[in-house]
Amino acid sequence: MPYGFNKNTMLMRYVRSPLIASRFFSTAALVEKAVPNNEVAPKSGGGGRRNTLGRRLIGLVYPKHSAVATIQKWKEERRTVRKYELNRVVRELRKLKRYKHALEICEWMRLQKDIKLLPGDYAIHLDLIAKNRGLDSAEKFFEDLPDKMRDQATYTALLHTYVQNKLSGKAEALMKKMSDCGFAKYPLPYNHMLSLYISEGKLEKVPEIVKELKKNASPDIFTYNLLLSVCASQNDIEAAGKIFVELKEAKIEPDWAMCTLKEMEKMATRENRVVYPSLISLYTNMGDKDGVHRIWKKMKSCFRKMSNAEYTCAISSLAKLGEFGEAEKLYNERESVSGSGDARVPNIILAAYINGDRIEMAENFYRQIAQKGSSLCYTAWELLTRGYLKKQEMEKVLDCFKQGVSNVKKWNPNDKLVGEVLKQLEELGDTEGLEKLLVILRNAGRLSTMVYNSLLRGYANAGKMPLVVAERMEKDSVPMDEETHELLRLTSKMRL
Repeated sequence: MPYGFNKNTMLMRYVRSPLIASRFFSTAALVEKAVPNNEVAPKSGGGGRRNTLGRRLIGLVYPKHSAVATIQKWKEERRTVRKYELNRVVRELRKLKRYKHALEICEWMRLQKDIKLLPGDYAIHLDLIAKNRGLDSAEKFFEDLPDKMRDQATYTALLHTYVQNKLSGKAEALMKKMSDCGFAKYPLPYNHMLSLYISEGKLEKVPEIVKELKKNASPDIFTYNLLLSVCASQNDIEAAGKIFVELKEAKIEPDWAMCTLKEMEKMATRENRVVYPSLISLYTNMGDKDGVHRIWKKMKSCFRKMSNAEYTCAISSLAKLGEFGEAEKLYNERESVSGSGDARVPNIILAAYINGDRIEMAENFYRQIAQKGSSLCYTAWELLTRGYLKKQEMEKVLDCFKQGVSNVKKWNPNDKLVGEVLKQLEELGDTEGLEKLLVILRNAGRLSTMVYNSLLRGYANAGKMPLVVAERMEKDSVPMDEETHELLRLTSKMRL
């Protein structure tokens, strides 16, 4: 099951959080997009508090005071009432949980012929009716709406009401209708359903909602926050890691996700050692160097000896974060306490240097390894080869190939890498380099028609005629193809 959810796990930490109902999943996020605001509010002049309709309405602290009476008095003073200002006041009142006055303003606007309301306005109106008068009144309001006002905004507002009242059946039926009408093309409705299922502990339904969301829209930060909350409550580091990777790939700023990660960190104890490397990897994916250092320091204070896997995880993380000096330092520490001689570990550092175009640092690190008597595996030679190839240092490329073949038993150079080296040499018309590589590949038992054709193309680019290629191919038991014959005809007319 995706993200490793377990329906039997209680989600007390998540359920206690008021974020679902009051912050992340209110209709405000949708409505602010749905209600255009083409008017610009006048800027406040010099000093002093201005006498505005907004200030008067916000100043109605007691529920018994009437927002409608305040608006009417404003009009009696021959002042202008603007829709954008009333919408702003409604938003502020909702934030203050003064739903009665907010509803009064919405109802007044609905009665005004000169104020054109949009579906987003009705969505807020519906939400306020639900808060003031209950679900039945909200449903009746929705049913009485003109057809053109029943769009994704008002449907989502009703769905939110069902979720707040934990009415799974009605929410599911409405969600299906929204999908049928094409109103489920954005993440908010799915987030509502996720919050409903999570709050009720119905985690078996979460993967299907996530699947539908990814099919019809794209998860947003609130989606990931919900999923991370589940991971935190279950201490499921592996599932959290997958979510953090998705966050990074989606280029979503993981704001609240960091808080979830810190909650997971609190669960790392002596009895739960396996959590530490996973936390290091998660902080690495977030680009948090301090987090990586903090977890490693905590590990060393809790455990007398680190395993090879734990060292490898920390070294890899530091290298990915560009902490090359720290990575080398940790590698040397590992070498001093472990006699495993695992060649994969230095390769991690080599790869980081080369991927970061730091070939000189890679060379220095290689020399340190060689001085200690450690031998490089074939992967290391291929890494160095790629580094030199980027710099077009072809002599060093060939030297790496030569050392790899001579120092590593049964080294089979990567076909793609061989092809890249051949292509570079032939484009340069470097016939001497091509001949050297041919000898190296012969010693490795890796000659082919492709290699000889590349050699011939290199001679053609250099305007030179190669010597006894047909005879050499026969001796090496390499067959000719149509291109080989054509290249032999072409180069036979060139100078020696």
